[in-house]
Amino acid sequence: MNDHIQPDGSDASEGALEHDHGALGDAEFAEFMELAAEEGFDLEDVEGAIEAAGHGPLPVLAVVGRPNVGKSTLVNRIIGRREAVVEDKPGVTRDRVTYEAEWAGRRFKVVDTGGWEQDVLGIDASVAAQAEYAIEAADAVVFVVDAKVGATDTDEAVVRLLRKAGKPVVLCANKVDGQSGEADASYLWSLGLGEPHPVSALHGRGTGDMLDQVLEVLPEAPRETFGGGGIGGPRRIALIGRPNVGKSSLLNKVAGEERVVVNELAGTTRDPVDELIELGGVTWKFVDTAGIRKRVHLQQGADYYASLRTAAAVEKAEVAVILIDGSESISVQDQRIVTMAVEAGRAIVLAYNKWDTLDEERRYYLEREIETELGQVTWAPRVNVSARTGRHMEKLVPAIETALAGWETRVPTGRLNAFLGELVAAHPHPVRGGKQPRILFGTQAGTKPPRFVLFASGFIEAGYRRFIERRLREEFGFDGTPIHISVRVREKRGKKK
Repeated sequence: MNDHIQPDGSDASEGALEHDHGALGDAEFAEFMELAAEEGFDLEDVEGAIEAAGHGPLPVLAVVGRPNVGKSTLVNRIIGRREAVVEDKPGVTRDRVTYEAEWAGRRFKVVDTGGWEQDVLGIDASVAAQAEYAIEAADAVVFVVDAKVGATDTDEAVVRLLRKAGKPVVLCANKVDGQSGEADASYLWSLGLGEPHPVSALHGRGTGDMLDQVLEVLPEAPRETFGGGGIGGPRRIALIGRPNVGKSSLLNKVAGEERVVVNELAGTTRDPVDELIELGGVTWKFVDTAGIRKRVHLQQGADYYASLRTAAAVEKAEVAVILIDGSESISVQDQRIVTMAVEAGRAIVLAYNKWDTLDEERRYYLEREIETELGQVTWAPRVNVSARTGRHMEKLVPAIETALAGWETRVPTGRLNAFLGELVAAHPHPVRGGKQPRILFGTQAGTKPPRFVLFASGFIEAGYRRFIERRLREEFGFDGTPIHISVRVREKRGKKK
């Protein structure tokens, strides 16, 4: 997980009276800023980089509403790029449902609930279901209504869900393309959710005012602090994986009793199940995230629902235990789930289930598949288990503890810079175009997951950043956790105003 921050200052909050030093204490921060000044960096630029990289888990905004009101178009407008799938026909599914966005210097995550599935319970129930899963993970909600159509019975059903959830809501009256449409938007006061914000997601009209209101209700940090908020609070573990890999069976086995319905049909779990379970003398909170119930004639929306629910569970968790069926080839869906957990910045444990059913030949080919298909997470602890027989369940807790320890690891700035100095001296960046950029110094701005800011004399190639990440892992561990590396490039001195 890497990104380059260019020195335009756009990521720092303007006019902030106080700055977040991330994981740095006051003395360490002062020493670091002195080093930055010596190297010719703009100190406001440096402070902004640390602040941007030092954030904890970002607050989550869910975009909900009935089909065809323009939710995905609005999501694309919020994130500033065309990434959420948009089609005129309702029910377009997508693999990814969570995106990172920024407005007025504040960053947050957006959950797109554009997909839907009309099941035998009717459209109201399916819309309510997809809204429910998104609201579960959200800190605030944008409720999108088609101002031209007005409030429908389905909209009223979603309103009842929102009131029950008690989350802050911003009402978006979409498809208001001009002054004439604002009268239509005013009718939505009747929903009882406060002021309707007239917006044209397609053209961008009114979205800035709506996002200003979103920032008013969105917390600076998520409402739920990791670790249970108190001494000895239970750590949250999300059991994730594609349907029918044995997530419910595993939960029952670690719980020592039948707490979750297990069925051979894929996706028999519908509602999230949180269980406090004692393992190894420690109480953990397990979240079972088995895929939503599939119907034979309605396969299209099932994967979308599973993605939405998995995203909701991962946002609430500290550790993602990713269950993979060892008896089957590693699928694209397995890889997507791993990517989702990595991008969410959670500690990760890979659990290969049904190990007791594997013969020597299958174990050989599985090892080859792991090398080729999951090479990006070689740092994740691995356990080979059987949810049916309980084989190697005792190895699960040590793997989780290892991942959490890596997730919370903090490298002091002095030690990090000594390491970087030796690394750059022994393995300098390749010369490109007659120039050889150098890593000058760096700091770890945050943990959960570890987030580093490196300051350089020029653009650092992605391959060299991956090399730095590998060496960081070799030197300091970081088992079981993704690492985020940002690179701040020093401006040429002649360009300063």
